[in-house]
Amino acid sequence: MRIQYQKAVVFILTWVAYASTYLLRKPLGVVKADLSVDLSLTKSQLGWLDTALLLPYATGQIILGSVGDRFGAQRTLGCCLILSALSMVCFGYIPSFYMLCLHLFINGAAQSQAWPSCTKILGQCLRPGERDSLFGIWGTCTFAGGIMGTALAVYVQTNYGWQMAFFVPSLFVGVIGVIILVRLREPPLGLPVADLAEEALPTGSHAGTATHSSSPTWTQLVLTPMVKEAALATFCVKIVRYCMFMWLPLYLHQELSYSRVEAGLFSTIFEIGGVFGSALLGYMITRYLRDKTFKGLSLGILLSALSFFGFYITTHQSVLLNQFFMALAGAFSCGVDPILTGSIPAHIGALGGMDAQASVAGLINGIGTLGTVAEGPVIGLVADLFGWGSMIYLMIGLSLLAAMATFRGHLIQMQR
Repeated sequence: MRIQYQKAVVFILTWVAYASTYLLRKPLGVVKADLSVDLSLTKSQLGWLDTALLLPYATGQIILGSVGDRFGAQRTLGCCLILSALSMVCFGYIPSFYMLCLHLFINGAAQSQAWPSCTKILGQCLRPGERDSLFGIWGTCTFAGGIMGTALAVYVQTNYGWQMAFFVPSLFVGVIGVIILVRLREPPLGLPVADLAEEALPTGSHAGTATHSSSPTWTQLVLTPMVKEAALATFCVKIVRYCMFMWLPLYLHQELSYSRVEAGLFSTIFEIGGVFGSALLGYMITRYLRDKTFKGLSLGILLSALSFFGFYITTHQSVLLNQFFMALAGAFSCGVDPILTGSIPAHIGALGGMDAQASVAGLINGIGTLGTVAEGPVIGLVADLFGWGSMIYLMIGLSLLAAMATFRGHLIQMQR
């Protein structure tokens, strides 16, 4: 009974910790209309703000992904949340484009260690057979955090101004960071740490992985089977996700004539779909595909592409039907993310006795996040030159590429 209680505490605290990071990411998408008017920023400049946040977030995970393995994931997680909060307390009170970029850069660098640390802490508590389903449920923190971040930002922006949309969440995130340092403890603490020698992914031949005892090099991680496929899929999926996170409110406002408040609130439909998709997809893979994780991911991403097409063709037809396809797109494109960047790295990082879950998670999630670095300026430029419709076609193409990458991962998995 005590073990189950400890697992529940780890699950809840890591869920809240990672959800809180979105309280300091989502306001940027909500206040873009205000930044455009108050600071006279172009769409391209608004896109570069995305890059200022996501470039250090991506590179920090790739270069420093092993910090949680070396210095303790709990300590790393708590400190990164506190630094993230401090970086955004005064965001917007110095109305300079370059100061905005600096605040976002520090925030992104601090948050780069949140995902690897959370997945390492939680992954040590879960046995291989339960990772897909429980990581899927735990992964709802990403989309629930996004919903809460958007709703809080819309409320504070409407009543107190867009600068306060960052100040208020910073206080909350700082408190969560302190709680993590004081209350959270890393396994093992009597917890049933997953058997590192018997992973759910096929392990018949571990050339390049099983012989590494611990702390594998970056090159060894890249050469590990299925890592490249997972990273490419994550690269595409994250561009899609962050495009919708950062640009959907502005798209709804400018293209579909929603008010600013309506655009901010209705954009959460995408993330509401993500909550249900994340919770259900892992269960469906475990229950009906017998843990054939890559196959399930491939099917889910393919359905995401079809949902985006449905969203586009119903844009000017039925609002209810359009929002239904928006929710489906969120369910399938968001639902695969926690499995790609949480469950699979937890499997691979423990193969052959390695203790490299944070390193593998940081590598896959970091390479994936590099796609979001280009997302900002590319989407801004594409929208300026070709209109908003071209953005949806780009999302469909990227989803199809991700589906092919995960299917290749499935073929490799079946051969091993």
